[in-house]
Amino acid sequence: MVQNDSAIGTEELGHLEMVGTIVHQLTRNLTEDQIKAAGFDTYFIDHTTGVYPTAASGSPWSAASIQVCGDTIADLTEDLAAEQKARLTYDNILRMSDDPDVTDAIRFLRAREIVHFQRFGEALRLVKDRLDEKNVYYMNPSFDQ
Repeated sequence: MVQNDSAIGTEELGHLEMVGTIVHQLTRNLTEDQIKAAGFDTYFIDHTTGVYPTAASGSPWSAASIQVCGDTIADLTEDLAAEQKARLTYDNILRMSDDPDVTDAIRFLRAREIVHFQRFGEALRLVKDRLDEKNVYYMNPSFDQ
C-alpha cells in the first residue's frame, strides 16, 4: 500500500508541475496592461510569471492541505475525496478553456485522477475485506487489536 501511495504522490507532484507550466506558458508574454486587466497584478508583484502553486482563490498550496491521521480507512477515504475534488477542478477548467493545448493536457490529468480514485477504492475494499470479521468503523484497522 505504501508503495502505491508513493507512486501516486509522485505523480500528483508531476500534475502540479504540469498545471504550473500551463499557467506559465499562458502568462509569460502578457503586457503590463494585460496583467492588470486580468487581475494578475498582485500575483505578478510577488512572483512575476514564475510558477507559485496557488488555488484559484489565491490561497497558496501548503502541506497543511494533506489530511493524514494514520487510520487506513480514514486516510483512503480522504484520498478518494481528494481525487474527486481534483477531477472537479479539471472539469471546471475544461468548462472555462477554449485552448486545445490546455484542454488536451487537462483531459489527460483528469483521466489520471479517475485512475487514482479507482486504485484508492480498490485499496479500501481490500482493507475492508481483510478485516470483514471486525467492525472497521469502530477501531483503527492500522493496528492489530
